[in-house]
Amino acid sequence: QVHLVESGGGSVQPGGSLKLSCAVSGRIGGANTGGWYRQAPGKQRELVASIDTNGSTNYADNGKGRFTISRDKARRFMYLQMNSLKEEDTALYYCHVQTPWGAAWGQGTQVTVSS
Repeated sequence: QVHLVESGGGSVQPGGSLKLSCAVSGRIGGANTGGWYRQAPGKQRELVASIDTNGSTNYADNGKGRFTISRDKARRFMYLQMNSLKEEDTALYYCHVQTPWGAAWGQGTQVTVSS
């Protein structure tokens, strides 16, 4: 069973930065895709960014040029660096890992961007 724990959320003013972290424990296998999703109140959960086994990354249009996803070589930590934050980035951010045996989700970390 895979266990994910997010951290690094908080409140920041527009234009500010935050770095989210996700600690991954359990059986993840040799190949897996990691990602960050977010869900704002009244909206569906959406992909923010993903990274595959080879390190290739994919970003939603609203985060391109502002967000950077990364993870360590052991794939036990995943990060989301968020710069130039906007009020519309306010949401609960979830860490996600897709393993050969299924998907795992963290509990989420709140990001609030407000002046």
